[in-house]
Amino acid sequence: MNQTELKQYLERLTTSLDREDKELLTARLEALSSAYPFNEYEYIISFLIDRGLLSFQEYEDLRNRYVSSNRYIELFSLSPRVFGQVWGEKHVSDLDRRFQIPNTNLDPGFDGEYDLWIEGIKVEVKAARAINAEKRGSLASKALSWGSSEPFWMNFQQLKLDVCDVFVFIGVWVDKLVYWVLSRDEVADNPILSHQHRGGVEYQIGITPKNIADFDQYSVEPNRIGDVVLEKKHIMNSK
Repeated sequence: MNQTELKQYLERLTTSLDREDKELLTARLEALSSAYPFNEYEYIISFLIDRGLLSFQEYEDLRNRYVSSNRYIELFSLSPRVFGQVWGEKHVSDLDRRFQIPNTNLDPGFDGEYDLWIEGIKVEVKAARAINAEKRGSLASKALSWGSSEPFWMNFQQLKLDVCDVFVFIGVWVDKLVYWVLSRDEVADNPILSHQHRGGVEYQIGITPKNIADFDQYSVEPNRIGDVVLEKKHIMNSK
């Protein structure tokens, strides 16, 4: 169940309200102020429970259906810094304990320029969220599920090609995480790589429905990320 289906389900229930309650709910929603986690869905559900159109058991069933289909929806509410720098790096470290937070003991020349260290390899972690590129609103309201027919856009930004050996890209959908591992050379040679700012040293790669299949060759299962990072570096060293 995605957000559209949840909304349609609740709208069907509200049709059973009497005219006075429908008008009251409409007026309340038009004047509603929201602050996470209190939003219009929470308000409608509470209203329907209060009016006896939704039992607590039905609410629990609805909640379980939605949560099971949107395991990663909370990631769309994180600030860009927390999402990219905090969650992404920790997530990869949790997947493979060989990844370490770099420091000058591991790398005497380290100055905060890359994210993770694994057996002498410098790794940058970049995460991006799949959102409907044609819809307005918060990131959470634009979040998409894997396989959605809606147009999506995810942009991997601030790619500095001279500070790391391998990149780990994490694509986030509400119900799925996808991992791509690319060497520095594979990023540099990618045809859709572009400057993030004119004349700057940072680059970006934007993934859309039109080009996502081109990245299948870099797709990695989560338990293989560390091994593939090591393989990428070995290939670079052998050239």
